[in-house]
Amino acid sequence: MSQGPIISVTAPSRLHFGLLSFGNPNVRQFGGIGVMLDRPGVKLRIQPANSFEIVGLMRDRIRDAALRWERCSKDVSELRCKIELVSAPRLHAGLGVGTQLALAVATGLNELHGRPTPPVAELANSVGRGLRSAVGTYGFVSGGLIAEQGKLQNDSVSPLLERVALPDPWRFVLVSPRSGVGLHGKAEQATFDELPPVPTQVTERLTEIMIKRILPAAKLADFLEFSEAVYDFGFLSGSCFESVQGGSYNGRELESLVNRIRDGGVRGVGQSSWGPTIFSVCESDASANALAESLCSQDEGGEYELVISAPNNRGARVTTESPVR
Repeated sequence: MSQGPIISVTAPSRLHFGLLSFGNPNVRQFGGIGVMLDRPGVKLRIQPANSFEIVGLMRDRIRDAALRWERCSKDVSELRCKIELVSAPRLHAGLGVGTQLALAVATGLNELHGRPTPPVAELANSVGRGLRSAVGTYGFVSGGLIAEQGKLQNDSVSPLLERVALPDPWRFVLVSPRSGVGLHGKAEQATFDELPPVPTQVTERLTEIMIKRILPAAKLADFLEFSEAVYDFGFLSGSCFESVQGGSYNGRELESLVNRIRDGGVRGVGQSSWGPTIFSVCESDASANALAESLCSQDEGGEYELVISAPNNRGARVTTESPVR
């Protein structure tokens, strides 16, 4: 194996609060708002090698991202590197793992080959991401609360509306059933093809909640207003998927979980993307720990995974170290 620097890329996870629109080809599609979290993140290592090698889980996804990047790179004729996935949450749980992993691969390969960091749309296009939502794409670069406008037909990536840093003390409690995954791939595309279009008045109401309530509350660190606005946005956005989910949340179990958490006094609760991850916004470590302890005490069968995470306001981190000799 060739000697050379070991490049580590650590990417945040993404929560998606909901979409603004779909099914209306004459207006912006998708769009929406979400936030980046420190945990559970994606971490991979890349270093020079005599051939192309992948170590760890999700090898097919890593290979696909790397080969896409290679095809887009005019100055790289052959991949000679070892890519190791050190850690990552499970796929299709609503945490945006696919996007973060692909962008981490592209970022690591750019660094390995001494290439400057490209604009965000170019980075996403190099590995085939940003086809619908761009929250995770912008969040990979900058972290924070991300609001994006949605795509017109000729947009490669949805334009960024605004990025806001969330207060450092706030916490997100993630609760996810250990079994079950959200819609993805061909099944997800087929579902979007069959869903009725989002009514114009619903998109207008969602846009109003996002622009006039969520973003201002984040800037002012108004925790109570932020919590209520995030819940209202997610409930209304989720109702657009009622024909598939059975309601604003993906099944009775998740709906019951949301209601139980809110009945306990936590107001900012929602489903990330298709789920099955449910998130709760807490004002401090103490309140997040109290909620987690309460949920654990009710989960006698150990059916849920719980994670407490701080907001990520910096985006992905890239570090370089010398190989051990």
